[in-house]
Amino acid sequence: MNRIYLDYSATTPLAPEVFEAMRLYLTEHFGNASSIHGFGREAKVAVDAAREKLAAALGAQPQEIAFTSGGTEAGNLAIFGVAGTFSEPRHIVTSRIEHPCVLNSCREVEKNGWQVTYLEPEATGMISVQAVAEAIRADTVLISIMHANNEVGTINPIADLAKLA
Repeated sequence: MNRIYLDYSATTPLAPEVFEAMRLYLTEHFGNASSIHGFGREAKVAVDAAREKLAAALGAQPQEIAFTSGGTEAGNLAIFGVAGTFSEPRHIVTSRIEHPCVLNSCREVEKNGWQVTYLEPEATGMISVQAVAEAIRADTVLISIMHANNEVGTINPIADLAKLA
């Protein structure tokens, strides 16, 4: 019987070309990029090169790229990072179908006086650009809408949403 894997939102098989690109770093250059010894310095060179390539592909600056261990850490970093930069509570726009780390982080900042607008998805499971636009206020400092929903598979119009920011 052929097995079919349908949990790509949790993890995916490693593409052969990705494995080949990583092989050297998995077998020889495996140091901690934060360490000052030789292995660490070699790893830092590789991480910095990857950061530069990614920044160029995204039209960003290398210092704007942060690598995290996964979605939960990234979501927490974004929400708590933004919240920590303001002395007074502000406003966040998100949806009711975001990743749990986004919803939990938003609930936490609400305890500190932040206001969060939780948008409902359309019948298609998508978050409408119009709904986001209508939710934005003068004190909105963060819009957190996932590009591809990991549970229902919808793909939100992220380029159009980004234009609102």
